Amino acid sequence: MSVLTVTHLSQRFIDKQLYQDASFQVNKEDHLGIVGQNGVGKSTLIKILTGTLEPDEGTIIWQKHVRVGYLDQYANLQPGQSIMDFLKTAFADLYAKEAKMNQIYADYAENPDDELLAKAGELQQALEAGNFYDLETEIETVGTGLGLDAIGFDHPVDALSGGQRSKIILAKLLLEKPDMLLLDEPTNYLDVGHIEWLTEWLQNFEGAFIVISHDFDFLQNVTNAVLDIEFAQITKYTGSLNQAMKQKEKDHETYLKAYNKQQAQIKKSEAFIAKFKAGTRSTMARSREKQLAHIDRLTPPGNRAKAHIEFPYTPVQRQILVDVNNLVVGYEKPLLAPINFSVGKNEVIALEGFNGIGKSTLLKTILGQIPALDGSVSIAENVVFGYFEQELRWAIPKQSPLQFLLGEYPALSQRPLRQVLSRTALTREEADKPLQLLSGGEQSKVKIADLMLQDTNILVMDEPTNHLDDDTKNALRTALINYPGAVLLVSHEAGFYDDSWVDTRINIENLRHE
Repeated sequence: MSVLTVTHLSQRFIDKQLYQDASFQVNKEDHLGIVGQNGVGKSTLIKILTGTLEPDEGTIIWQKHVRVGYLDQYANLQPGQSIMDFLKTAFADLYAKEAKMNQIYADYAENPDDELLAKAGELQQALEAGNFYDLETEIETVGTGLGLDAIGFDHPVDALSGGQRSKIILAKLLLEKPDMLLLDEPTNYLDVGHIEWLTEWLQNFEGAFIVISHDFDFLQNVTNAVLDIEFAQITKYTGSLNQAMKQKEKDHETYLKAYNKQQAQIKKSEAFIAKFKAGTRSTMARSREKQLAHIDRLTPPGNRAKAHIEFPYTPVQRQILVDVNNLVVGYEKPLLAPINFSVGKNEVIALEGFNGIGKSTLLKTILGQIPALDGSVSIAENVVFGYFEQELRWAIPKQSPLQFLLGEYPALSQRPLRQVLSRTALTREEADKPLQLLSGGEQSKVKIADLMLQDTNILVMDEPTNHLDDDTKNALRTALINYPGAVLLVSHEAGFYDDSWVDTRINIENLRHE
């Protein structure tokens, strides 16, 4: 049975046609992944399905009474509210019934009435049916699975980082157990262990879900169907992600053969018409011309642009570029125990540990953006950092990528700046579009382009794969492998790096401050 039917969907975004007359269904057993390059309209499709964006054309029909849960990054968090209190709002109706029942018992104490007692009994049965008295255990189970126990269930929600905020919103959504889940990049702020927990949870989820993720390992493990968005078309494949991509490749080869065959026929007919239109065979030529005018011409197969990333390097003589000595990081109180390590001039170091433990804080302290609580960071002479910050924040969001780079590099003309943007697979149109209107992946590509214009000898990369499509992630991995300098890397995607090119792994979890 279909829980969602989409027919004749068309959507244009400024100068880009995202979908053209697309139709698909989502069945109640579908665990559906949405894939496609950055900027093809994956998040826009979720917004259309939730009703937050009206499509140019098409109809969206949900099954009656279906409960849809959406991973809303802008959920309302009350200042002073604890994580536990926020998660309890997933069961607001049950807690409201408990409050009503308690009030009835209070009224009964002052005015004994069998009718009041009967109402209280009905509410008691409803609470027991809703497993109310085990809710806190259920909340703690989901919270622990996503790493919220490390933050503390009594931690105020208004003091959370962006990644921690995303975690509690995801936890609440999972606790609500709707009939249909809509998840946009749920793994972006999760470490490996918590992704494994979420994977198992989704595998056992009895309802349907649609998930956007650029983590292909995750999608392979949780999906049984795929929506592929490419060249304004939406194609649904059944089976795993690997099976879908193999079928897509076969379909592409079949289409390419049909297109080439049709092009050959068209050229043959055009040559015949040109040769005989004014001669003795003009009647046949005119007949061929009419046939050609009515032919249903296949659309030329598009060529996807692929990123070609390379980071400039400036030589440095010292063997040890950064020396961290008994460094204590945090804000008002320490996040980690004192940490010691050094960075060699061509060493690749991966910082590991669950999200929210302090990896980003450590990087910012090393870079001098946050003062150390204790200890020191010694930086060798002529060290030049290049920093990829995971947050997508812009001083002037209405600027285009080109305008942003012109402001950062006033000595350069438009031509070299456009060239470096195109090497990240951004189109000319995207380079002229306001940053705030670009997808998360497109914005990440602008940050990569910025780094491609800097001569550095240490790259500090904080979750650089968030939002990136698979082609760009592969190009980024190759660029980091080929970079002659040092790399400090934080990435929740275990598949992005391995010991073939990472020299040292430092598990920050072992340095947690108790």
